[in-house]
Amino acid sequence: MSNGWSLYVIVLTLVCIVGCTWLLFWARTKRVGEPGKGETVGHNFDGIEEFDSPLPRWWLWLFLGSILFGLAYLVLYPGLGSFPGLLGWSSRGQFDEEVQRANAKYGPLYAQFAARPIPDLLKEPQALQIGQRIFANTCVGCHGSDARGGVGFPNLTDNDWLYGGAPEQIETSILRGRGGVMPPFAAAVGGEEGVAQVIAYVLSLSGRQTDPALAAAGKQKFQTICIACHGPEGKGNQALGAPNLTDNIWLYGSTPAAISEGLQKGRAGKMPAHADIIGPEKVHLVAAYVYSLSTTPQ
Repeated sequence: MSNGWSLYVIVLTLVCIVGCTWLLFWARTKRVGEPGKGETVGHNFDGIEEFDSPLPRWWLWLFLGSILFGLAYLVLYPGLGSFPGLLGWSSRGQFDEEVQRANAKYGPLYAQFAARPIPDLLKEPQALQIGQRIFANTCVGCHGSDARGGVGFPNLTDNDWLYGGAPEQIETSILRGRGGVMPPFAAAVGGEEGVAQVIAYVLSLSGRQTDPALAAAGKQKFQTICIACHGPEGKGNQALGAPNLTDNIWLYGSTPAAISEGLQKGRAGKMPAHADIIGPEKVHLVAAYVYSLSTTPQ
């Protein structure tokens, strides 16, 4: 925070506190006249009229106590611009202390599990439970609490993998992240007619009923343009993250409209790297948990 903004916050805060204090003492000077004869504020409900009377004494002292507490708090803790407070407390400092205590307590356990291969951890309920909790805190926003994903977010339980489902590949995906890009191809395949033809052929790869003539024309375009990523048989390429188009598992939906949107607008999926977010040892446990969702321990 710049010095100018810090001074602005300090002045505004103190002015508000002083203003509230003045208002309380000003209201305290008002005197109650004869009952039922003083000034009213114009509120009348069910025969009850509200008079312009001062605050009850106990209520006044309660407000004053709150103001004194607020002043003491602002002296001891941060709240007046960039002034850190006499106690030197900060939320970041408290967070760092808690992280250090947690690392000291659980670090040896993480290190113990990190030294073991992921397939071995499938036989360790404690390791999988820890991995599940980390997953719940970090990954459910995209993949869901049941890890079944959603539109644009992979299902981690079906053993269908864009970048490979081996333990090392899963761990690499979490550590380094992934970035999948499919460029728009509407112009390359010949506009709307070409898009319809490619859609028919792509649907036929997974056994869907399509127009044979459209599918035949789409096959020629597919093998000219799409083969570089999806392969000659449409089975994809895990090195590129290109999906298998023959298994009827769809990341963005299997309707003609969803496929058409992908061809016309392209797709751009992004899995952030978590090495710096949760650390390699916790990534190892999350990878073990994810691997367990589609693997039966031997």
